[in-house]
Amino acid sequence: CGVMTTVGGLGHTLPYAIPSTWPNAFGVATALAILVVVVELLAIAAIRTRYMATPFWRAALQVVLGGALVLLAGIAIGSA
Repeated sequence: CGVMTTVGGLGHTLPYAIPSTWPNAFGVATALAILVVVVELLAIAAIRTRYMATPFWRAALQVVLGGALVLLAGIAIGSA
């Protein structure tokens, strides 16, 4: 569990290690991070479907809503 948490945390932060000499490095890193988060959320929904007998679309909705709440909390904390 700890290893997967580490991999998940690194997955969407590593794109920001792109050198700033790249054209539009921040935009590229953000696009890659968004892509990684989408893949992570789909993987979580698939795991919930496989091992928790939750229909895929329900699991996806729950995971996306949970992700949106985390995003809003991050925005609120970051702007404080």
